[in-house]
Amino acid sequence: MTSNGTGTSSSRPRVLQLGIIEHAQDAWASIGDIADIVVPQSTDRASFLQEAASGAFDGCSVAYRTFESVTITGKVDGELLDGLPRSLRYICHNGAGYDQVDVTACKSRGVRVSNTPTAVDDATADMAVFLILGALRNLAPGMAALRKGSWRGSPPPPLGHDPEGKVLGILGMGGIGRNLARKMSAAFGMRVRYHNRQQLDEASEKEIGAEYADFDTLLRESDVLSLNLPLNQHTRHIISTPEFEKMKQGVVIVNTARGAVMDEAALVAALDSGKVASAGLDVYENEPEVHPGLLANPNVLLVPHLGTWTIETETKMEEWAISNVRSAILTGKLRSIVPEQRDMT
Repeated sequence: MTSNGTGTSSSRPRVLQLGIIEHAQDAWASIGDIADIVVPQSTDRASFLQEAASGAFDGCSVAYRTFESVTITGKVDGELLDGLPRSLRYICHNGAGYDQVDVTACKSRGVRVSNTPTAVDDATADMAVFLILGALRNLAPGMAALRKGSWRGSPPPPLGHDPEGKVLGILGMGGIGRNLARKMSAAFGMRVRYHNRQQLDEASEKEIGAEYADFDTLLRESDVLSLNLPLNQHTRHIISTPEFEKMKQGVVIVNTARGAVMDEAALVAALDSGKVASAGLDVYENEPEVHPGLLANPNVLLVPHLGTWTIETETKMEEWAISNVRSAILTGKLRSIVPEQRDMT
């Protein structure tokens, strides 16, 4: 049963739906069999907080949220949590990255947060493969020239590089990083180095064809640097001017993580100076805005945050998030609680 948020329709559990279900309608319909679904009527944060204050969401213990729902609620921070009913105990986020959710604020209020960690691995790693190859081969200027009717352009773009034998540095060796390492070492003959908070065990390194390096060594030795780490207070602008200065002349940068893990202004300067030869980007610091210096540089391959933009992956993500909703209702536990809250399981 779906409620328009005007009141409690039964004594059943209540689920707050923040965002649209695009693909996994059958899975979401099954939630309606065990709970009442409350859909806000608000269109912005101010009206959402007013709707919450009216009591429309009272009794909701679980919230399902999408990345796009931020346009209605704003970020899930202390203010938003204070406005939501005290009954809320679980936030099931549809997405691997959850930087829109203040996990610390949730934890202090006893609200558990889940994400969809492995559902995105293949599609996001595939996007990174595309960007690595496209940036290494310097395809962006030729593609732009072709659309303008001038074939390869005049003069044609500089020659690109083959991936074979090049050092691919992966910063952040979670599920996406491991998936990318496996593909680039096995299929394209790249020599993979990685840096992570924790080093993988020897068997895992051998299986994906990767070798651990400290942060500075990764910066110095990489021909291509791929950013595959979450955005948090420790990783914001982890790549900026001092880091670019340590890199090889003509390095290639690829980012499929979150835009703010890299200082975009510093990247633009590094591109303009030639320190960075080319870049492949799927994410940006202030989406949907893109730094004018990136738009103006012909050597940057730009994609508008389409890393998980496939029917199969979007469906898997929705199904995973919905399974967290179901688990919270039926068992009081989350299938994939975020790492910062594992002590709350």
